[in-house]
Amino acid sequence: MKARIWTAMIAVYIVWGSTYMAIRFAVETMPPFLMAATRFLIAGGILFAWRRRAGDALPTRRHWKSAAIIGLFLLLGGNGGVVWAEQRVVSGVAALIVGASPLWMVLIDAIRPGGKRPGWQTWLGVLWGFTGIALLVSPTEAGNGMHLYLPGVGVLLLAAFLWSAGSLYSRTACLPDSPLLGTGMEMLAGGTGLLIFGTLAGDWSRLDLAKIQMSSVWGLLYLIIFGSLVGFAAYTWLLRVAPTPLVSTYAYVNPLVAIFIGNLLASEPLTPRILISAGVIVSSVVLINLSKAAAPKAEASAPAPCSGDD
Repeated sequence: MKARIWTAMIAVYIVWGSTYMAIRFAVETMPPFLMAATRFLIAGGILFAWRRRAGDALPTRRHWKSAAIIGLFLLLGGNGGVVWAEQRVVSGVAALIVGASPLWMVLIDAIRPGGKRPGWQTWLGVLWGFTGIALLVSPTEAGNGMHLYLPGVGVLLLAAFLWSAGSLYSRTACLPDSPLLGTGMEMLAGGTGLLIFGTLAGDWSRLDLAKIQMSSVWGLLYLIIFGSLVGFAAYTWLLRVAPTPLVSTYAYVNPLVAIFIGNLLASEPLTPRILISAGVIVSSVVLINLSKAAAPKAEASAPAPCSGDD
């Protein structure tokens, strides 16, 4: 079992860390929202059909409502912001900003009704993490001629916020008992939202099939097969069989993997400022996770009742 757990953990570390590079290749010659919609509609359809064929119960309207909310926050808001921003922001920097999502989760949880008030160690981690973000996106030149595209940085910060809000909502949402069925539903809902948003944003007018390069096709296929199917399958399985503190380490390993893969495969800059910012942001997430692990165990929030079909 330990070998299987660590095999799955390594898959999550490498696969999810490498998706930022795959996104960069995919959006080079594909409209971002249509590309993301294609990814999640195909992967979600495969997961949903597989789990229904395996005998999972047909989801109720309430299940679909919860899945739609989660899918729109995580995939339209979170992933949609990433794919748009990566047209102008290098993948390693995008991964660092999105990797700071635990900072937003602490803030949202602290101000929402019935949320959990963090201790001083957690607040220290939040302040330290935002210091790292400020260092990363400060208007001075980042070195090696790299200037950060500030609108893209702003969209990435919003994407991280929406991903965090959706993640918090999912903790108590009424969802099917099968995690993979629920994941497929969320992908279908988020993919539909991305398709509609891409249509409104004019992505169809920018779609030129003749100009799509094979690097973009391979990037999209990688996102579908490894990012959505292998990565999510490993992650949902780990949530059931592995300790939560171990599973949560992906949040500070993925940005580091993304930075070095981006430098290796696309010669993205690896400057002292990026490395220092990475150290600050990653250490802040580690501090937050450690403070949560050391805090007294509070009674878990009860999931939303799933009886009925309202």
